Amino acid sequence: MTKIEFNTLVLRQATSLRSYALHFTRDADDANDLVQDTMLKAITYYNKFKEGTNLKGWLYTIMKNTFINNYRRFIKMNTFVTKSDEISSPNLVFSSTKNQGEAKFVMDDLKKALDRLPADYYVPFTMYFEGHKYHEIADDLEIPIGTVKTRIHVARKLLKKSLKAYDTGVAKPVYAEN
Repeated sequence: MTKIEFNTLVLRQATSLRSYALHFTRDADDANDLVQDTMLKAITYYNKFKEGTNLKGWLYTIMKNTFINNYRRFIKMNTFVTKSDEISSPNLVFSSTKNQGEAKFVMDDLKKALDRLPADYYVPFTMYFEGHKYHEIADDLEIPIGTVKTRIHVARKLLKKSLKAYDTGVAKPVYAEN
């Protein structure tokens, strides 16, 4: 098949491509742009088309991939680029950088809090934190599974109390007192 014959076949698919593009974009102008991009890619890479293959399916695949790539590019660009002259207070977090000093202080405080735990609580808690299941901890320490659960619970409470300075106050459950 010659390039001119191929181009003619591609151009005949424009109407069905447009309706398929509207399915993605939900906007006539964006759909026309997507059809144009699809047809341009198809014509540019016509040598990749194998004769006997479903042309409409091949074009739909090009369109779908083009839409997905454009969407990802749009999302990525809008994530990193602020479109206003001033950066709002909520966006300051995203525009600033953190140094490792702050993380070191947090890790040091966490290590101190863990070191202050009694061994009865420290061992089951660290095992659980490392991914061991309750029954594995119980078998390894040769204690009942209920004791393992209680010790991990108590260790969490002690750590929470020790690290109260880091409490952000977000999503605290409110319990009714009886």
